[in-house]
Amino acid sequence: MLSSDEKTSIQARCRCHPTLPPGAARTMRVNHEYQRGGALAYLAAYDVHQARVFSHCSPKTGIAPFITLVEQVMTQEPYASAKRVFWIVDNGSSHRGQAAIDRLAKRFPNAVMIHTVHASWLNQVEIFFSIVQRKVVTPNDFTSLDQVEDRLTAFEQRYNATARPFRWKFTPADLEDLLARIERHEQKEPNLQQPPDCDHQPAAPALAA
Repeated sequence: MLSSDEKTSIQARCRCHPTLPPGAARTMRVNHEYQRGGALAYLAAYDVHQARVFSHCSPKTGIAPFITLVEQVMTQEPYASAKRVFWIVDNGSSHRGQAAIDRLAKRFPNAVMIHTVHASWLNQVEIFFSIVQRKVVTPNDFTSLDQVEDRLTAFEQRYNATARPFRWKFTPADLEDLLARIERHEQKEPNLQQPPDCDHQPAAPALAA
């Protein structure tokens, strides 16, 4: 099972003065003036059971960069020979709707695409992107896009060597319990679902004396 998405517009901002690390009684100091060095997209697929990341950088997002990521994963084991490989994605333009499902299945018959419509926060790659934002991108002080890509690659290698799968605190049993409580509440309070009928007539306005 692979969670996949794109982290868009990672900018290379060359600060006019070096960033100063935090010290005794002093927070990190980041200069607000910078020169823009462009931006890139970071496409990643996260194996939720192995805590392993596959990725590549691209000047922009789109169908072609996403398919490149898919091929990067699906042409190696154990994914190439697996009976089914689930790809969890949001409804972004790179992998939107039935057309994306058909395109993936045609290229790799054992790949199954699942969309998290209105629930992209459930996609575990977003947790990985949050880690990347805090540990790699911030405070965004890079001299070039090559430096951005090198930093991302180095972090990914270290992450794959040390990471463990994320463990949700909200378990399937918790979800079943929540759904059961919602169902009991709806059965107990049917009036909450529909407004009460209002068949009385409004009071006649008072006549002036």
